[in-house]
Amino acid sequence: MELSVESRCIHLLNDNKSDRYGSISFPIYQTATFAHPGIGQSTGYDYSRVQNPTREQLEKIVASLECGTDAIAFSSGMAALLTIMELFKPGDHILVDSDLYGGSARLFKTISEKNGISVTATDFSKDNIESAITKDTKAFFVETPTNPMMNITDIRAAADIAHSIAALMIVDNTFLSPYLQNPLLLGADIVMHSGTKYLAGHNDTLAGFAVVKSSKLSDQLRNIYKTIGTNLAPFDSWLVLRGIQTLAVRMDRAQENARKIAEFLQNHPKIEKVYYPGLKSHRGYEIQKKQAKGAGAMLTFNVDSYESVKKMLSNIRVIQFAESLGGTESLLTYPLTQTHADVDRNVLAINGITETTLRLSVGIENVNDLIEDLDQALSL
Repeated sequence: MELSVESRCIHLLNDNKSDRYGSISFPIYQTATFAHPGIGQSTGYDYSRVQNPTREQLEKIVASLECGTDAIAFSSGMAALLTIMELFKPGDHILVDSDLYGGSARLFKTISEKNGISVTATDFSKDNIESAITKDTKAFFVETPTNPMMNITDIRAAADIAHSIAALMIVDNTFLSPYLQNPLLLGADIVMHSGTKYLAGHNDTLAGFAVVKSSKLSDQLRNIYKTIGTNLAPFDSWLVLRGIQTLAVRMDRAQENARKIAEFLQNHPKIEKVYYPGLKSHRGYEIQKKQAKGAGAMLTFNVDSYESVKKMLSNIRVIQFAESLGGTESLLTYPLTQTHADVDRNVLAINGITETTLRLSVGIENVNDLIEDLDQALSL
C-alpha cells in the first residue's frame, strides 16, 4: 500500500508501535543518553547527539515527504546550511542564486568565504548559468521561489547542468514545502528546509532539515552532524512532528488565501507590482506550473512610496509586522531592515528590493479579514 502525501504527513507505514503502549502521539524521548544491556549489546541508540527516537521518527516522515533516502533534522535552517557547507573544502567554488534569504547570503559571505570557499552569485531564473561556472565549481545552491523576489528556477534544467560538471544541485525548498514541490524528483541532490516555517507551522520552535537521495551524502552529512552537534532536540522534534500533521490542510488554505490576496493587490491603486508565481503575469508562471503542485503562500509587492510602507506597517491589525513565515498567522515583513538587513544595498537594488518592498506570508485566517486589513492599512 502506498500512501498519499496528505496521509504521509501523519502516518509511516510499517511503523513499530509495539513499545509505545498504544500511544497515538509519538513519545518525546527526553534523554541525553541510553543504557545498554551489556557489552556488544545495544538498543540501537547511544547518545542523543547521534540519534534519538523522536528525532528519528521526524526524519523518517520528512524523508518520505521529500521522496529522499534520508532526512537529517537540525536545530535550525541555518544549522542545516552550515552543515551542508562542510561538505566542501578550501578552493571549492559554489554558484548561488543572487536573490537569497539574507541569512544564507550572510553565511556564504562571512563563514564560507573565510573558510576558503569561493561563492559567486547569479540569477538562476534568467542568467546564463554556464558562464559563471569555473573548473572548481562543486555545487549550485538555489531557492525557488526566491526570497523575497519570488524568482523561479527550472530545477531540472539547472540540475542537468550541475551534473554535467559533477557538481551537486542543492535546493532550499522552504517556501513551498514538500507538499507542493519535491526537488529530489527533479534532479536535486540535497533539499534543505527551515523547518521553523511550513513544516512546524506554528511559529513556536526552530528547526532545519537536509534531505538527500544518495546514501553517500547521508553518511557524509551524518558524520559532520554528529561531530559538530547541530542536531534537533527531542522536544523540538516532537513539536515539528505535531506541526507536520496539518501541513497539507494549512498549505491548501494559505495558498488559496494568497492567490486571492495577490489578485486584490494587483488591482489596488497604491500597489505598483505584485510578485507571486501563481499570477499569469509572473515570468516564472509556466515553469512553476510544470515543477510544483502550486504557487505557495508567499508573495512580495511594492507600494507607491516609503510613506505608504510606514503607514501600512503601523496600522495593520490582523496581519502582524514580524519576520519569519509559514505559520498559521499572516506576517508582513520589511526585507530592507529585517530578513535582508545584512545584504549589501547595491545587491538589494540589483535584485529589485527597495524601500517600498514588502513581503507577505499569508496565513490561514479568513481571507476576507486579511483583505479588509490590507485595504484599510493602504487607505490611510
